[in-house]
Amino acid sequence: MGQQEKVATSLAGAVGEEISASLAPVDAELERRYPGDPGTRQPVHTVYVPGDAFDAGTIRSWGDRALAALDAHAPDAASFAAVLGLDPDLAEPVYSRVRAKLEREPVEDLRVDFEDGYGPRPDAEEDETAARAARLVAEAYRDGTAAPCMGIRMKCMEAAVRDRGIRTLDVFLTGLMEAGGLPEGLVLTLPKVTYAEQVSAFARLLEAFEKAHGLAAGRLGFEIQIETSQAILATDGTATVARMIQAAGGRATGLHYGTFDYSACLGVSAAHQASDHPAADHAKAVMQVAAAGTGVRVSDGSTNVLPVGPAEKVHDAWRLHYGLTRRALARAYYQGWDMHPGHLPTRYAAVFAFYREGFEQAAARLARYVGRLGGDVMDEPATAKALSGYLLRGLDCGALDVAEVARLTGLTRADLQSFAAPRRGDLTASAK
Repeated sequence: MGQQEKVATSLAGAVGEEISASLAPVDAELERRYPGDPGTRQPVHTVYVPGDAFDAGTIRSWGDRALAALDAHAPDAASFAAVLGLDPDLAEPVYSRVRAKLEREPVEDLRVDFEDGYGPRPDAEEDETAARAARLVAEAYRDGTAAPCMGIRMKCMEAAVRDRGIRTLDVFLTGLMEAGGLPEGLVLTLPKVTYAEQVSAFARLLEAFEKAHGLAAGRLGFEIQIETSQAILATDGTATVARMIQAAGGRATGLHYGTFDYSACLGVSAAHQASDHPAADHAKAVMQVAAAGTGVRVSDGSTNVLPVGPAEKVHDAWRLHYGLTRRALARAYYQGWDMHPGHLPTRYAAVFAFYREGFEQAAARLARYVGRLGGDVMDEPATAKALSGYLLRGLDCGALDVAEVARLTGLTRADLQSFAAPRRGDLTASAK
């Protein structure tokens, strides 16, 4: 042992106590505004189905139609890989997992649409459709055929359709309550938000419903759909979307980018309205920064190029959708919209390839970090958080298996969750 160092300080303990006391309000504000990711599963996509088209067989129908598209236009791993440019080593693992996913769980998140996809209808008709949607969703959860997440998109809070949207929401939620209660996977989407006041009004509406039924405060959350320029930038130059998150009073669960309404709002011509347009990139970057650390998740939009028609057109549409999905994943937009059953094969192919091609490297880095073994990359707790989150997302969607993750990392799912959702302050501490 060497010479023991003399430790000396100059500040009285009261100084640190005074500093801590002065920052106590800031500490509380950080905890309130930035609680971190909830640690729950985020679906890789959202499927929107018009209210009048939704029925008990919708989810299975989408899976069957997606499988039929594979059978017709990419009947084996080699042909599918050739269309998408998949690494040959990934071809079979990805293709087999895509088919298994379409058979087992073709849709991860489904929204019964009462907005653009449904349009204006007589009140009696929309009432009946909303009640029917509630019954079908409740039955799906009871018999095990539901998607992990399901709910509705009602009309927006603008004056022309506000009363109709409120009534549809009330009919749907009341129908669920009468059918046995709100399912755990329930999701609500509020479209075409322009002002934070519309968000706070919707939050008050949900609070009123909770009180009417004796539900726990905050039981009902909702997604905010970003489809207007005013939702991104206010007239004074501030980021409106950040205000919207706060206006939700802790009820906001997601920010969903609306590709076509937002593009049209900015005057982008129809031929150039796409999720990789510079205007879209700007909007989503603002959304991403505003949502970071708040527990609110960001979703990309959709493509309207459908994989239908002859094989050549289907393959072109598949390549486009696959590329856009991979692009979004690289930018940390882990969810998007799918508008047609034919998009499901490429949604899952892109997601599975993304997680499988980086799996071994991520697992090895995390194992080295946990074991303090070093390596060619110096990782920190924040990186361990990202690596664990990556592996958990891969497990949730079916790209990875628990056994193979455990084999390469030596960690359980609970271990991964502890790294992926650390307490505030743990990111600057060493891993235990």
